Amino acid sequence: MKGKWATGIPPRNFTWVVEDHLAMSERPGGFAPNHRRVRRQEEIIWLRGQGFTRVVSLLGSPHNLAAYEEGQLPSAHFALPASGDVREILVRLFAELERWISSGEKVLVHQEELGERVMGVVAAYLMWSGRLPDAAQAIAAVERLGARRMGLHGRELVAQMEPLARRSQPTHSAAQRPPASGSGLSRPAAPATGVPGTRARDTGVPGTGVPGARARGRGARPGEGE
Repeated sequence: MKGKWATGIPPRNFTWVVEDHLAMSERPGGFAPNHRRVRRQEEIIWLRGQGFTRVVSLLGSPHNLAAYEEGQLPSAHFALPASGDVREILVRLFAELERWISSGEKVLVHQEELGERVMGVVAAYLMWSGRLPDAAQAIAAVERLGARRMGLHGRELVAQMEPLARRSQPTHSAAQRPPASGSGLSRPAAPATGVPGTRARDTGVPGTGVPGARARGRGARPGEGE
C-alpha cells in the first residue's frame, strides 16, 4: 500500500463513545453484500494505527474474527441474539469492558451496521457502569452520538439492564461522571485532518476527561466495487 491509504481508513460510522477508550461502528469491511475484503484490511490497519487494542463483535456469527487475528488485532465475540433475554450476555460483556477500559485499553464495539442494537448495548453499558445515571439519559446520549433515533429493540436492551444497573453500578469519580443534564454532547461539525474521506465532530459522553469525537467515512474506499 502506498500514499494516503498506507495508514488505513476508519470503519464507516465510526463514533467515539468514551473518548480514547470506547467507540462503536459498522462492521469493519462493511455489512452484508457491501462487505469488501480490501476495505476490511484497510480498516483494521487504521484501528491498529489509532491504538485500538481490542475489537468486540456482537455478530451472531464468527465473521471477521479470523481477519482480526490475521491483522494482529485482539478480538472478543459476544454473540447477541436477535431477540429474547440478553442480560447474562451483557453482564459478562460489560464486566469485560470495565476491566479493559480501566486497564487503559482502547476498544471498538460493532455489529453488522451501526443500528439500534449496537446503540442499545452502548446505552445500557453507559447506564450500567454509572457513567450516565438512568436509561433516559443514556438513550438520549447515544442517539445524539449516533445521529439517529433508537428503535424499540435497542430500547428493550436498555430496559432489560436497568434493574441490574441500579444494583451493580461501579463507582466512578466525580471527574468521570457526566452532568445530570446530559448537556455538552455535541458541537458543530469540523473537517477531520489526516483521515481521508472522513469528517469529525466533537461529541462523546461529557465528564469523561476529554470531549468525544466522531468520524464518518464519506469518500470512496479501496476495494469497493471489486
